[in-house]
Amino acid sequence: MDSLDTVSIAILLGAILVMAGILSSLLALRFGAPLLLVFLLLGMLAGESGPGGLKFDDLSTTYLVGSVALALILFDGGLRTRFSSIKTVLAPSMGLATVGVLVTALITAPVALYALDLNWTEALLAGAVVASTDAAAVFLLVHSQGLRLRPRVGATLEVESGTNDPFAVFLTLMLVELISRGESSTLHVIVEFVRESALGALIGVVGGRAVVMALNRVALPQGLHAPFVATAALVVFGTSQMLHASGFLAVYLAGMIIGNQPTRAHNSVVAFLDAATWLAQIVMFVLLGLLVSPQRLIASAGPAVLVALALMLVARPAAVFLCLAPFRFNWRERLFIAWVGLRGAVAIFLASIPMLVNLPKAYLYFDVAFVVVIISLLLQGWTLGPAARKLHVALPRTDRGPRRIELDLPGQLEKQLVGYPVRAKSLYLKRGLIPSWSKPTLVIRDERILTPEEAEPVAAGDYVYLLAPPEKAEALDRFFVDMPPSSAPDPHLLGDFVVPGETSLGDLAGAYGISVKPGEEALTLADYFDINLDRAPTVGAELPLDSIVLVARSLGGGRVNVVGLRLPEDEDDAPPPSRKQRVRRKLSNVWSALSGT
Repeated sequence: MDSLDTVSIAILLGAILVMAGILSSLLALRFGAPLLLVFLLLGMLAGESGPGGLKFDDLSTTYLVGSVALALILFDGGLRTRFSSIKTVLAPSMGLATVGVLVTALITAPVALYALDLNWTEALLAGAVVASTDAAAVFLLVHSQGLRLRPRVGATLEVESGTNDPFAVFLTLMLVELISRGESSTLHVIVEFVRESALGALIGVVGGRAVVMALNRVALPQGLHAPFVATAALVVFGTSQMLHASGFLAVYLAGMIIGNQPTRAHNSVVAFLDAATWLAQIVMFVLLGLLVSPQRLIASAGPAVLVALALMLVARPAAVFLCLAPFRFNWRERLFIAWVGLRGAVAIFLASIPMLVNLPKAYLYFDVAFVVVIISLLLQGWTLGPAARKLHVALPRTDRGPRRIELDLPGQLEKQLVGYPVRAKSLYLKRGLIPSWSKPTLVIRDERILTPEEAEPVAAGDYVYLLAPPEKAEALDRFFVDMPPSSAPDPHLLGDFVVPGETSLGDLAGAYGISVKPGEEALTLADYFDINLDRAPTVGAELPLDSIVLVARSLGGGRVNVVGLRLPEDEDDAPPPSRKQRVRRKLSNVWSALSGT
């Protein structure tokens, strides 16, 4: 009976800790504290050296829970990543995720060597443990602070943080093996990295495609789709790890494949994983906090602070500026990406591996990683918003998004029902604009259900339901928020073949001899972008119009206000594609074939 009581007490205390972590999020949001830091401190307070007095030193359980939590977090990040948003940032993101991690570890190692009294291999291990950015920290802090980053900057940060964990894990395991066995070679390391990455990518793509097929072909009972996808993600992760492939890369790619394909119960899957990843983060950070010994931290705090400062102020910026040098990022964007190298549970999780295999000075790696995470969350996490605005990488936020309701329709994948309240200054009400791929189906007014014809004209305060493809549902948001006042176009962008966004299609057709569809002559170019784009317009977005291509050159108030015209060229005068362009096109075709896009 005593053993049963012990289990019951453990369940009770664990549930109370998790509940305290959930409730503490309200306090953290009220005062602007990084939530992840709150969860860590909660674990420390509940630990053996804190007021809670709980003794917890089970490294195997911590590693197991940490692996599952990180797998779910990365899968959720991949599920929300759109191929269309990462195509332009794939090269810089992968450079940061591989070369960037290696450069960061190499620059941090000399500081760890002298500050912590380690040899070179141990110093490299210390650098590798803290070298990668944390996906949970980046996703959570950017979103919780309400930042709307420039698309290229935001996409680069999200893809980097989601893909650099596999390389950091690989580097850490290789160095742990080297220290424990005392032998390895450069060729062996390179071969192992290529093998693990290639096999992990293959398992991730195949696993993602298999989950999509199963979701759409197997008639699961209502409510089981989301648990099925979550457990399938863990199957992909576990299979990869068992085959000594990169499980973290596999699960991230599997999430991307599933998130970019039409599937049943997509909304319930996303909602379930959102809750699951929140719970996973809370449990993981509380457990890691329980492992910390404040007395031991005090002894190594000074050298650990030096490592943290060298990492944030020297190693990370050097790696970012080096990796982004070949790409067209300005210095403000590079500096912001360097500052958002947030460290989180990944660093502490990796630092638990040396303890798990009983390496010499194992607890030193853990304590250093813990101090680095605390300083990173305090300095970088708290200053994320001000840094984004100071460096002009945060776009001005328009009115908060409307309350969108999404309902999956049983028996089909192509459409779902999306509902919005109609606002007085919305684009839908003032201009009557709606994308061609959506269709109003019913209107609710004064608790009465009306057809669109019966409700005509739609009035402010009505609730409109539309049919739309699931992957395009979020693009409807911009038609139901209050229109902000238009800002003047940037005069530096004006020049030949550039026209204001308020130019009508009819005027453009008369000037350039192109044809437009009947009834669209009165539409402005800004309206044309709003109707035909699958997502909110961004600078560089392109749309064909008869024989010319419209290019968004400038935005104001969330709409296109300057449009560039790309006129047709004589095909005989067009230069042949370069070798680089041909290679990129072939790789794009291969990826499309594998991912099913």
